[in-house]
Amino acid sequence: MSRQPGSGDRRTEILKSAAAAFRRRGYHGASVDEIASALEMTKGNLYYYFKNKEEILFACHEYSLDKLLALMADVQAETASPEAKLRRLVLAFVHLILDDLHGTALTLDPEALSPPLFKRVIAKRDQFDHGIRDIIQQGIDQGAFRPGDPKMIEFAMMGAINWIAKWFDPAGPMTSDHIGDAFADYLVGGLKITKNE
Repeated sequence: MSRQPGSGDRRTEILKSAAAAFRRRGYHGASVDEIASALEMTKGNLYYYFKNKEEILFACHEYSLDKLLALMADVQAETASPEAKLRRLVLAFVHLILDDLHGTALTLDPEALSPPLFKRVIAKRDQFDHGIRDIIQQGIDQGAFRPGDPKMIEFAMMGAINWIAKWFDPAGPMTSDHIGDAFADYLVGGLKITKNE
């Protein structure tokens, strides 16, 4: 849906405001009025960019997933080690969740979407998940990672990262850089085969 020049930036601002409201009050508890007033807009102005709250929720998912899939394509084209690729993806995912859409990103109620929109979100999420699993499998095949089921490993990793949004306090002492590095150390480092094994 293309609007006037600069409307992409305004749409992104709306998504960030919506994500913050969804984080505070949940999708069903956050109102369009609340999202608009946080941006000093009227509800009518907001409807110029999005026709309803569901479209905003869908756009939050699309925004996040499109960024992750673009990064995945870059990472898959690299000749870096599976460890380096996985670390880069973990760091990017943490930053997306904490810095880009205010701790919500991919944890927003996808079940609140209508079935056609839900299917589109799940298809993109599955594409990202499969990319992570492929990199894990490469690491296992190359003897860099411990043997295991890539699907279960990926579920554990993504579950841990998604849960950050539940406990992260933007006013707290930890920055997204600290959290990203720590999670990459734990999650990717935990897969590595050490010299003693």
